[in-house]
Amino acid sequence: MTQPKTHEVTRLLQAWGRGDDAALEQMIPIVYSELRRIAHRYMTGERQSHTLQTTALVNEAYLKLVDSRKVNWQNRAHFFAISAQLMRRILVDFARSRSYQKRGGGAQQLGLDEECLATQERGRNVLALDDALTALAEVDPRKSKVVELRFFGGLSLEETAEVLKVCPDTVVRDWRMAKAWLGRELGAEKDHAA
Repeated sequence: MTQPKTHEVTRLLQAWGRGDDAALEQMIPIVYSELRRIAHRYMTGERQSHTLQTTALVNEAYLKLVDSRKVNWQNRAHFFAISAQLMRRILVDFARSRSYQKRGGGAQQLGLDEECLATQERGRNVLALDDALTALAEVDPRKSKVVELRFFGGLSLEETAEVLKVCPDTVVRDWRMAKAWLGRELGAEKDHAA
């Protein structure tokens, strides 16, 4: 996204937060493709027979965003971080409603490498990862947020640093430590389920 659009999105978000509904209507065409990209990243890891499609995920997130008027929008990155979080919640709720087994149900261990963003294992383990992220958030909320923004939201190191108001090096360290912590947590769940 170009710099003027970034500033434009921030301006429109802030106007929307102050009650200007026209600002939301102006902003949606600007951010829609990015919302679809985030949703597509989520859906890429889901099984092919998944009944929730990318467009439906964007639409569900949009409906929840419209209800989020009271958010004090900081900037474009903050908007996409909230959007990613909403999409994560929608997919987790959808998975739970479909009676997937909680805590991974014997699924294969999930790695948090960049390559796994597009693997089948990611979709099958979204509930186990969600539970592990919730546990990580109790221990270290920022590391949990780094994983959510990078893994689920697809935000870059720089965008993640912007949202969290830390330097990119901190994001790199948090990402590395969170992956190790989650790997142990998910591995322990797998061992416990066996």
